[in-house]
Amino acid sequence: MPTTLEKPKVVTREEWLAARKELLAREKQLTREYDALRARRRNLPWVRVEKNYIFEGPNGKESLADLFNSRSQLIVRHFMFGSGWKEGCVGCSFASDHVGGALVHLEHHDVSYVAVSRAPIAEIEAFRKRMGWDFKWLSSFANDFNYDFHVSFRPEEIAQGKVFYNFERRELPFNIEEMSGVSVFYKDPASEIFHTYSCHARGDEGGLTTYFYLDLTPKGRDENGPTYSLADWVRHHDRYEAGGYVAPNGRYVPLDADETAKR
Repeated sequence: MPTTLEKPKVVTREEWLAARKELLAREKQLTREYDALRARRRNLPWVRVEKNYIFEGPNGKESLADLFNSRSQLIVRHFMFGSGWKEGCVGCSFASDHVGGALVHLEHHDVSYVAVSRAPIAEIEAFRKRMGWDFKWLSSFANDFNYDFHVSFRPEEIAQGKVFYNFERRELPFNIEEMSGVSVFYKDPASEIFHTYSCHARGDEGGLTTYFYLDLTPKGRDENGPTYSLADWVRHHDRYEAGGYVAPNGRYVPLDADETAKR
């Protein structure tokens, strides 16, 4: 539920201009810092990918090398969608809503983009068509890709209550088998594949242009509880009028009449 905005001080145009220019200096400084950070990211060492991962796609089996589609760079969205879920995580769906407009530009700049999930391809395709997305989406149900890149967790890991995620071993705050992220790969002229970068949690927020626009507004993201995250308000784009809520595992939960009355 949107909050009521408490107005800040109201000033003259000259006073506003002075305050805006002060903020602009900080914005420029931050931009330069981001430029330096991006340069460091590009200069990270690489890891050779030794396994021959085979995925299931709508047109059959494809290797990791196939996913480059004649380009040298590949971005993989680790989309939270487990076997039997019937639909994907709300946050990953929110991120995927932002991909369509970028695809043509990425593909004409030597970058391929795909999503990968543990769910079987039939479940993935049904949800992809429901959402109207055009990007390529494959199933890793029959390989170790999600486990090797630490975005899916085996039952024995979950039973221990600790998993390796976001580059460290941590306690699971709730019982969850799938997490999200983005990984980047490079294929050289000899067709060797290298893992160059991954990010998790809030590391891929830069791709959420909705947040960019919200951050320009007086209320900002307006994520003020109960979860203090996008789960406070984001829904699958065909469910904004349907009620329900997002559980801690990122999955949408519909409300029946009794639950609605309780909440």
